[in-house]
Amino acid sequence: MKRIALVVLCVLTASIGAWAQGGGRAAPPPPPPLEPGASQADVDKALLGAPATLAAQATVIKWKPADWTYDTLRKGTTQLVCFDKSGLPGQQAFSLECTHLGNLPRAAQNMKFESEPDRAKRQAALDAAEKDGTRAKPVFGSVWYHLMGADQATARTHFTIAVPGATQATLGLPENGRGGGVWIMNAGTSTAHIMTPGE
Repeated sequence: MKRIALVVLCVLTASIGAWAQGGGRAAPPPPPPLEPGASQADVDKALLGAPATLAAQATVIKWKPADWTYDTLRKGTTQLVCFDKSGLPGQQAFSLECTHLGNLPRAAQNMKFESEPDRAKRQAALDAAEKDGTRAKPVFGSVWYHLMGADQATARTHFTIAVPGATQATLGLPENGRGGGVWIMNAGTSTAHIMTPGE
């Protein structure tokens, strides 16, 4: 009886050790399938902009610059969506972005405004949309992940947290970065977002 108890204890100990080494979690689910006609290379490139822990289940889309609508390349299982903006009008040569699915109207509007080459006209259009209430609002607390640069080798990451309408009075964070901590940029507007030092 003691021998059986010892064997059971050894098997149980080995099982717990294996479980602990695996983090106590089941294997992650496989990535969702591609939509018909979608390219795996396009999906893989767009996902370079996502945090590694979130990429596998993200939705991936491809923009149509003629009208800023999009095709879905892969329907994910989370709220994260990624897309490649490389070389589109007003974008850098290498530009990837990931954000909350609820931010797609804002992303489309951003790219439409950014396609205007004249900086003054672009800013005037943004200001007008902000003033008349037609500026699409991002999801409060959502993250925008960017990977951009002249090419992939020199691209840098950048992320912000959307807090539309937030001010120092509502969030308790400063409205400039002089204090060295996180701060609200463009406070009080639909573009308000939290910046972190070094970003």
